[in-house]
Amino acid sequence: MPPADGAASVARPAGKGHDFHCYDPAVGHGLRHNPMQAIIAPRPIGWISSASAAGVNNLAPYSFFNMFRATPPLIGFSSGGRKDSLRNAEETGRFVWNLATRSLATAMNLSSAVVPHEVDEFALAGLTPMPSSFGSPPCVAEAPVSFDCVLTQIVDLRDRHGQPSGSHLVIGEAVHVRIARTLIADGVYDTLASDPILRGGGTADYFHLTPDGHFRMERPD
Repeated sequence: MPPADGAASVARPAGKGHDFHCYDPAVGHGLRHNPMQAIIAPRPIGWISSASAAGVNNLAPYSFFNMFRATPPLIGFSSGGRKDSLRNAEETGRFVWNLATRSLATAMNLSSAVVPHEVDEFALAGLTPMPSSFGSPPCVAEAPVSFDCVLTQIVDLRDRHGQPSGSHLVIGEAVHVRIARTLIADGVYDTLASDPILRGGGTADYFHLTPDGHFRMERPD
């Protein structure tokens, strides 16, 4: 059983070959920086473009992002608080995911700045808004891959007591996909060639893929 709220961390049996640092998240990790984001890492980046009903463009990266189903293709990002991306998706029912690559890392980082609602992060980051299949919101013209998504649901994330966590999972179905032809070889998308960047832990840690990190392993079935 988990310890009661407020209980101190207790020693757990050591695993084979490991001396564990154990803690209960509700009590505290006892380290200089929360290890959670560094453990569940590296993570793909949800570089989300959206637009308000009034037509104000927004672009922001989310490190809590992933794909949850291939058919239909459902992707989602978690917004800590009611940020512009969430509000815009609610208003219009649409958003676009753009692939953040190593060459676009600085621009992606600039788009993460906390600025007033009326500021267009495309302009702030020196990026080109290109009409999506919807027209609006636009996609990032410089990104080699992007998905136009229709909002399917917004889930208010809660803790184990049923209390609001303050974060909201925004899920959309990709209804239109753009892939730079240079990333397709013999009908197969080349993940390594796209050079995606991935979010690590800490305040500034990112990763990208290298050839020596690639290996193949077929499923046993």
